Amino acid sequence: MSIPVWCLLAFAAWTLLTLVTTIGVYRTRRILTGRKSFADYGEYKVEGSPWYQRAMRAHANCVENLPVFGAIVLAIVAAGLEGPVLSVLALVVVCARVPHTVVHVALEQTNRAVTSRFILYNIQFLAMSAMVVVIVMRLLS
Repeated sequence: MSIPVWCLLAFAAWTLLTLVTTIGVYRTRRILTGRKSFADYGEYKVEGSPWYQRAMRAHANCVENLPVFGAIVLAIVAAGLEGPVLSVLALVVVCARVPHTVVHVALEQTNRAVTSRFILYNIQFLAMSAMVVVIVMRLLS
């Protein structure tokens, strides 16, 4: 498997890990202790501690960005492309995604935390955008 495909797998695994270790633990503990029932957790209810709300948003952000990264990696595979530039850019995406999620979940959202998230997200965005440019340029050459 190529590095971009490994990175896609890592992104997907991180998304699942974020779900299980944040939202899953939070909800399961409340259900098992009788404080909540399964029905109390509607899909669009925004309630719970600020930490839980940030965890929900961080997971949603992973889910929103995973298909975009997946489409880019699919294009790489479909075109039979490889090389150090695409590999490094794919690694940058995943290496910025993890701290982005951690900052989102773990820190109170002060100006410093939000600025950190903004920078980390933009690193991912720029890396994915650069991957698209590299793919298109290689296909057109």
